[in-house]
Amino acid sequence: MPDSTPRAGARHRPTILVTGATGNLGRHVADRLDARGVRARRLVRRDAGPRPEPGAGTVVGDLTDRAAVRAALAGVDAVFLIWPLLEAAARGLVAELAAAGPRVVYVSSSAVDDRAARQSDPIAQAHADMEALLGGAGVRPVVLRSDTLASNARGWAPQIRAGNVVAGPDVAPTAVVDERDVADAAVAVLLADPDRSGSGRAADGPHVLTGPEVLSRADQVDRLGAALGRPLRFRPLPAGLARSRMLADGRPAPLVEALITAAARRPASDRTTDHVERLTGRPAGTFAQWAADHAAEFTAQDDLAQDDLAQDDLAQDDLAQGDPGQGGRGTGGRRRGGTR
Repeated sequence: MPDSTPRAGARHRPTILVTGATGNLGRHVADRLDARGVRARRLVRRDAGPRPEPGAGTVVGDLTDRAAVRAALAGVDAVFLIWPLLEAAARGLVAELAAAGPRVVYVSSSAVDDRAARQSDPIAQAHADMEALLGGAGVRPVVLRSDTLASNARGWAPQIRAGNVVAGPDVAPTAVVDERDVADAAVAVLLADPDRSGSGRAADGPHVLTGPEVLSRADQVDRLGAALGRPLRFRPLPAGLARSRMLADGRPAPLVEALITAAARRPASDRTTDHVERLTGRPAGTFAQWAADHAAEFTAQDDLAQDDLAQDDLAQDDLAQGDPGQGGRGTGGRRRGGTR
């Protein structure tokens, strides 16, 4: 009969549930966990695009489906959590997390202002509410408040392929952060020793993840132009036109209104942090480097719509970082503010 007793000194190989695993951020987290020899269990929506290669399996389900969440959490040590929904109640999900008891790393928005009784807009409020729900249920998440993901600029690709003008709402500058840096920071926290996380690099946070410089939308477009060797320029759009374009692109009306409200109401902030470096041991990368690394995506037209801009990816990335409309036909960027 085989001896199933764990060998002395054998290391536990954790299983980590990755939500939003087909998204611009979640897939990087899952891939990094795979590379580290960790069992990454991917939770993907029923209407998601191409399935990733399985690590500890792929679970098809929705975060609002308690039975699906319960099944996905079975035997899990930690959860990488992205909450992509504005209107759906999160209480069921939080109750399942509290019952299962894994460590939770939650990607929130750097627009959340701890000093405010109410947040500036529905997206920031949704994240503040989720942080409060998790804490109130005893989950005690490690919160990563991410600034605008550089990957949201992919929403401008159709306009850039068509010409040299990118049109969108003119919003406050933001310290754009490379999604790969956010993924590295998340993995560092997910794999940190929970018995030592209270006093080290992966302390409870919240960690505010930013890039090294604050950029306007015009600055971002200029850097994309430099990477492509083209004279790109940004043209501001009024809110009404931006709204109509996002609706025409098929975005849900409540999400569109939340994004427009975020663009109009969030106060400007010029804050950058070194939290990426604290968690990963290296400084955050620049948007110029991201643009150089991804330049081909703004000229090729084959796989982008099926992969990087899958519909469920857009919603979760927009809500995670509060970006008002950098998807579809490139209806713009997001306005951030509050504390960064």
